[in-house]
Amino acid sequence: MVARTDRPLLLTNATVHTFDPLIGTMHGADVLVGGGRIVGVGPGLVTAAEDDGAVVVDASDTAVLPARLDVNAAVGTAPRGTGSGTLTPGCDADIAVVPSRHAPDLAAAVHAAFVRDDLLLAVFENGRPTYWAGDHVGGVPTTPLRPEQLAVDPHRVGVWVDTEDFLHQELRADGRYDETRGGRPHAFQGRYWVDGDRIDYLDDLGFWAFGHFDGDTLHHAGYTMHRGASR
Repeated sequence: MVARTDRPLLLTNATVHTFDPLIGTMHGADVLVGGGRIVGVGPGLVTAAEDDGAVVVDASDTAVLPARLDVNAAVGTAPRGTGSGTLTPGCDADIAVVPSRHAPDLAAAVHAAFVRDDLLLAVFENGRPTYWAGDHVGGVPTTPLRPEQLAVDPHRVGVWVDTEDFLHQELRADGRYDETRGGRPHAFQGRYWVDGDRIDYLDDLGFWAFGHFDGDTLHHAGYTMHRGASR
């Protein structure tokens, strides 16, 4: 596992999909990270690794790509070298690493990193490893919610009413919700999951929505709700 360090990090000899419209994809290339940003990308950077005191990770047989995708950056409609979404020098060092055998081209690399999470070898956020060889690093991951699981906070079960008395949303103990809108009962019904201060809704019509709790207040779709009584 890569230790947390203030030394530069160098991933070497990888296939690097920069998503930068000028640089493109390089094979047998290096990615240098320092101060949470991409410092350099391309072949030959390893020659300066000792001079720079870099932590060197052999990334042979891997494909490296941004861990966050930004279409505006990829097509050149956002300033180069800023934010995340590409591996352009100057960008935030948000990096995903997958096996090259599962990523023979750019499309396959994206599929491996963003669809096949079982193929992820490493993930870096601002140059710091957050996932390495199957282990979460430096933090406690949230528990993934699954449709078949019940995730109800009993302290938030009840009826929530918006400040204009238009929306009444009942959160039931069986993981179902039932909305009354403008006096119209059962306007929307479905399932919900609570994860900390976040609530996810899956309506019976098939669409997803979300809200968040702030103490005794529930914010959802522009509505501010407090506990009340159903009509």
